[in-house]
Amino acid sequence: MTERSINLVVPLAHKATAMRIADTGRRCAARSGAVSPLSNRSGDVDSTIFPAGPGIRTSTTAIRTTTTRTTSSAPAPSADREPLSFAELVEAYLDCRRTKRNSNAALAFELRLERNLRRLYDELVDGSYLPGRSKCFVITRPKPREVWAAAFRDRIVHHLIYNKIGPRFERSFIADSCACIPGRGTLYAARRLEAKVRSITQNWSRSAYYLKCDLANFFVSIDKQIVLDLLLTRIREPFWAELTELVLMHDPRTDFEFRGDRASLERVPQHKRLMEQTTDRGLPIGNLSSQFFANVYLDVLDQRAKHLLGARQYVRYVDDFIFLHESPAWLNAVLADVTAFLPERLGVQINPKKTILQPIARGIDFVGHVIKPWSRSTRRRTVNEATRRVAAVDSDDFLAVSNSYFGLLGQAPSSHLDRAKLANAVRRRGHAVNRQLTKTYRGSK
Repeated sequence: MTERSINLVVPLAHKATAMRIADTGRRCAARSGAVSPLSNRSGDVDSTIFPAGPGIRTSTTAIRTTTTRTTSSAPAPSADREPLSFAELVEAYLDCRRTKRNSNAALAFELRLERNLRRLYDELVDGSYLPGRSKCFVITRPKPREVWAAAFRDRIVHHLIYNKIGPRFERSFIADSCACIPGRGTLYAARRLEAKVRSITQNWSRSAYYLKCDLANFFVSIDKQIVLDLLLTRIREPFWAELTELVLMHDPRTDFEFRGDRASLERVPQHKRLMEQTTDRGLPIGNLSSQFFANVYLDVLDQRAKHLLGARQYVRYVDDFIFLHESPAWLNAVLADVTAFLPERLGVQINPKKTILQPIARGIDFVGHVIKPWSRSTRRRTVNEATRRVAAVDSDDFLAVSNSYFGLLGQAPSSHLDRAKLANAVRRRGHAVNRQLTKTYRGSK
């Protein structure tokens, strides 16, 4: 493959430099009262330098226009495809490395950054790009689960696709759709639900009920063909449509490297393994593209809940969603409708073991927060995990881990006791905590 070098500094042409010097000289002469000689050459443009007035001689000067052309090695967009600029790829790379700057994959890619970006750009432009080898490993907390991590260059392509087509889809998402949307994380979802609870209960003065549902084996049950049909309804550009389809339909099981002990795979239930699914089902957990595709997939449910079922109090975070209403009979009718609709339209099913219908006053556990009358606190499991991690984490990562947990616990207004519990675990490690219990400081050795 031919490598191209990009010259970011283009020297000014010699004639243009001479013209600029001459023009500067004429300006200086004009200020000193000198008169520029007339020019009778064809093609010159006459212009009056000063208006007529006492003591001022009027003259016309000849200004010769010169066009300077600069050459660049950046490729021009082809006429038979949608344009992809190199700047878009660089922006996607910067987004991709934002939280992965010190990872081995990011450092290896950055070692020859210009060459790697140029090669990836050429492959995307000429249509020879193919996803590379993925990494598979198993996490055990909060429960055993497969995680698939794409190669770093493939994650750049995921960001490239999301930056290009993501906004056009997100503009049509309802305001109560959360996760993998800028500004709509867990804190947004918790505050959104708390506001709806206060609204329907009139600030905890009336009783109401909530219906909480969860989809069974969501990511491994996603029908790729349905997702593709939903994507292509708004992606009209052939280049971006083909690239999106390539990423969506790629099966990471055809080329992957397993990290860790293979015996740990046995801890993952068989129905939750991507390896056990057919080629037309399942998205790998761990990629930005999978999270975005899941939002497009479940937007069908969001639109039905809002516009057909008329649910004013509804919030969804990935595959967890909640309905609020004064009548439990209405919520039961919604449950029956959604239970029949999801398998027929999207091919996924509700997990009956995680379906909850009860009064709001008992508390709603959602996105790591527990909403009760007049309080919103952090889930007990999260607090216990925070103290366990702080007590066992390596010294090199201690400050980052402890401060991140202080930030997480601080999102809940009723979290003083939880932060005090975490602060005690920090002090036992020989470090200091500020008076507000919001930040860890390095202790003396």
